[in-house]
Order: sequence, then C-alpha cells, then structure tokens
Amino acid sequence: MSNKLIVGLDIGTTKVCAIVGQKNENGKINILGVGSEPSLGGVMRGEVANISKTVDAIKGAIAKASKISNVDIAAVYVGIAGEHIKSFQQTGVRIRENSETGITKAELLEMNTEQYRIAVEPGSKILHALAQEYTIDNRFNSKEPEGMPGTKLECKYHVVTGRISAARTIQQCVETSGLIATDIIVEPIASALAVLSTEELEAGIAILDIGGGTTDLAIFHNGKIRHTAVIPFGGEIITADIAEAFGILPKQAEMIKVKHGHALVEGTKSNEVIIVPGINDRKPKQIMVRNLAHVIHARMNEIIEMVSDEIDISGYKNKLNLGIVLTGGGAQLNDLSQLVEYITHCDVKIGLPDPHLGKGLIEEVRSPMFATCIGLVLKGFEDMEPNNEKTNNPKEKVKTKNNSGGLLSGFLGGFKKWMDDDSAMDDFK
Repeated sequence: MSNKLIVGLDIGTTKVCAIVGQKNENGKINILGVGSEPSLGGVMRGEVANISKTVDAIKGAIAKASKISNVDIAAVYVGIAGEHIKSFQQTGVRIRENSETGITKAELLEMNTEQYRIAVEPGSKILHALAQEYTIDNRFNSKEPEGMPGTKLECKYHVVTGRISAARTIQQCVETSGLIATDIIVEPIASALAVLSTEELEAGIAILDIGGGTTDLAIFHNGKIRHTAVIPFGGEIITADIAEAFGILPKQAEMIKVKHGHALVEGTKSNEVIIVPGINDRKPKQIMVRNLAHVIHARMNEIIEMVSDEIDISGYKNKLNLGIVLTGGGAQLNDLSQLVEYITHCDVKIGLPDPHLGKGLIEEVRSPMFATCIGLVLKGFEDMEPNNEKTNNPKEKVKTKNNSGGLLSGFLGGFKKWMDDDSAMDDFK
C-alpha cells in the first residue's frame, strides 16, 4: 500500500466536503477521513459569494477529516464549478511546408497553442483546448497523427473557458484556510472520473451532476469529452420553491424534500400527509406529499428540459449509446431517473463511486453526493503516475506535467496555470 495521501475538497453551494484517500495495493482508494460542513450562504450557484463564510466551512470540513484520519492536512485538490465555465467547438488548420515528412509532436503542440489566441468574451480566458480528431489532407482521420505525412493538418478542438477571478477567489479561500491548492479541477469532469469507466467513455455517455447550485453536464464519445454545459439551477432552487409554496422555513423545506420529495407526481400516494412543526407556537402545517411532488416536478422538469436542449445542441444525442449517468446530491431524489429518461429518451442510471472504493469509511461516501470529492482524490493519484512530475513535499506547490493518458489529462491544470502566472491578469488591467 502506498503511504501517499490525497485530499479532495469539494466547495459546494450547500456543503463543503473533504475526503482523505490512500491508494491500496489493488489500486482502489481507502477512505481514511471524511469531513462535511454546511456552506451557510458562502457559495451561490457553485461560486464563492462570501469569503469568510466559505473559509469557515472549509476549516470545519478539513478539521473533521483531519481528526478522523489523524492526518495533518496541508494541500488539497479542489473543485471549481459555476455557470461561468463554458465551452465551444473550434477547428484549427495548419499547412505544412514539407508534406513528405511525418507530423511531429512539436507541430501538434504548436497547433494546440495557437487555439489559445482565439477571441473569447471579456473577463474570460481559455482554460484548455482539447484535441478531438485530426484530419490529414481532408481525408484521413486520426486521434494520433504523429508520424503521418501530409500537407493540410486540421484538428477539431473542444475549447473550455472560465473566469480567472472565480479561480482566484477559490485559491484565496483555500490559502486563508491555511492550505495549498495543489490543483483546481472542473467539477463535472472530476465526477466523471469517479463514476464512469473507460468502456463507457468510449461507447458514448453523458454525466449529469446535480448539485445544490448548478446542474453540470459533460458528454463523452470515443474516449473524448465532446460537450460541457452548466445549468444555473440545482437542488437549492427547488428547496426555495417548496419554502415559498407552503410558507415554511428553508431548512424545513430541505428536510421534507430529502425525506418525502418525488420528481413525479405519479410516484406518490394520494392520501399521504407531512406534518411540519409550526414556528413560535404556531399551528403545525399539513402538506400533502402529492402537492409537494407537484412543486418539485415543475422545477425539475424545467431543469431537465434545459439539459435535453444542451444534449441536442451538442450533436451527440444519437451517440449516447449508454445513456446518462446521474450523480451529485440531487441524483437521490425519488423518481428522478424516470423523469430524466422520459424527457431525454435516454437510458438513465445513478452513478456511484463504488468501483474505486477499497476499505475504510466506505459506507460514509457510497453516495452520488460524494462523487466529485472522490474524483478529486482520484485526480491526485492520477497525477502521481510516472508520466507526471510531483514534489514529494506536500507543503510545496505542485507542478504538473500533462501526460497522454487518463480521463483528465490535457484538460485540467489550466486554472492553476493562470494563478501561477503573474501575466494572467493582464486582461483585467
């Protein structure tokens, strides 16, 4: 068993979660410590809105995970989300002077670098340009064109953009908490690492991560990420709808949503009633479970319709051979799989991190709500593979060399690169 530890930190809209993991001899993750703390308004729709509240939540989650694992936590892999993360497709073209020589790795890298010079909306910067497929002389398609002769080299790229200020705020929160952000990871991709297999990525699949503030979509086909989108609504807005509809407190609305909520009215009993205690000696309220389902269904139907539209926009709807995998805390809502299947016409299943779990606090994290945090831990161990260079001192900043394998290689580290580069903020001067 390796003695190296990785800590994942998921800063979510409803909670901040920290997980301490250690890889065992079978390549699975032993869970040594878990800590969770309510965000208490520090995060809104996936982005930090109040630094002091977020720092308090981070400290609380880290302290709990540290106490349980008996580990002094110094560095973390942290997730980033929010509707500021966007993507689009871009085609790069390169005319080669000597068509008889083989295409070199240097040419591919230079072509990739050129994609970072394309214009994006003000306040945003390109996080990464992901090569999809190459075309040589308009006829030969290849994922790996190195060594092939040809004159005209084209490549389709999946370009992901984000707001640097959002990453800087996360870094500030982490550092104020006394930690180092080893890397900042786009959350739906971390979730995919936790719940999707290589075979699923090849066959064609979408992951739908339903969090408190946002619903994140990522589509994969032939082993490559093809489309990403962020829907600016999640479980928190459903809670707000319930509180407003029945005149109860948000914490009461959250409780009955979790315990009695259904995404489909047909899944409820017509005579089932929930009793919600009154406030300050007021009479308790009686809420029909069926009426609760009507409120939840209305909003959830809207969110999944937006997801369905994004799948249509991606152009990969007919290539999702293995359908959609639901994860995140919102995936636990009763009857949600049936609703998603009805609207998208895709097969649906709940994604759990089970295949990657070894021993330790397994029952505590065997839930879709911990998929992102488990994925962050897995990303850390992926960085320790031989093709990556890492410092052995957890208190030193980590420098990553992108490798050619792994689900997340070539995708992540972009935000970290911006933060470590003083020139990255020139766009905002």
